Amino acid sequence: MSGVGQSWWHVSRVNGALLVLSVLSLAPLLWMASVSFMPRGEASQFPPPFLPSAFTLDNYRELFARTGVSRNFGNSLLVSAAITLLSLLVNTMAGYAFAKLRFRGRERIFQLLLAALVIPAQVAMLPLFLLMKQLGLVNSYWGVIIPGMATVFGIFLVRQYARSIPDDLIEAARIDGAGELRIFFQVVLPMLKPVLVTLATFTFMGAWNDFMWPLIVLTDQERYTLPVALAALSREHIMDVELMMAGAMVTVLPVLLLFLLLQRYYIQGLLLGSVKG
Repeated sequence: MSGVGQSWWHVSRVNGALLVLSVLSLAPLLWMASVSFMPRGEASQFPPPFLPSAFTLDNYRELFARTGVSRNFGNSLLVSAAITLLSLLVNTMAGYAFAKLRFRGRERIFQLLLAALVIPAQVAMLPLFLLMKQLGLVNSYWGVIIPGMATVFGIFLVRQYARSIPDDLIEAARIDGAGELRIFFQVVLPMLKPVLVTLATFTFMGAWNDFMWPLIVLTDQERYTLPVALAALSREHIMDVELMMAGAMVTVLPVLLLFLLLQRYYIQGLLLGSVKG
């Protein structure tokens, strides 16, 4: 076999293996989507069918008409959007400060922030809950939003990207008489657009999929976010597999579509943030 033939055969085997792995990875998601359109009770058969015998939207109609999922969907959208917007503002300002502003203890503080990454998030939930209780924010949307306003990863990502901004550009703006806030919003912020899209996508998906913290803070079912409401619904309709799969699709579809629409900018921002500076 010639060198070209061997190379083609090797590439074909690699592509075939990747195709098989992709199908195996997508199989649970595809089956979940298929079950959500099945008539009631069909998914409980053995062996379970992969495709519905007849497509129906009854599961989605019942989900929104009788279970109140539409209200929980709105809760998740409100909380995720608020966390994303506030996180963009706080993380961007903090990342820029660590990258370009000189102040005492800057490097030491940043090192402490990076050290906090090794601490499991679950460890901080008890003191954080007690703090929210002291502030009177338990069972409120703000109790979910405020802890997500800043993340070490977001600050690190913005800092790495902001370090590539020329110092001469910032100094020129200062010489022209611009204040620090004006420099940030008119000069720096437009240059951070690629990493802002990445951070916004990452933050929104994390807030939308978050289950543990909303479960701890929110006690009123009317304030439940979608993942928490779906978990509560599964206890009441444990045998309604088709209804649960419809709820799972409603939970997964928004972030899946968001990622597919912004994946080019998301990956570009991650790569730029990892190599710049």
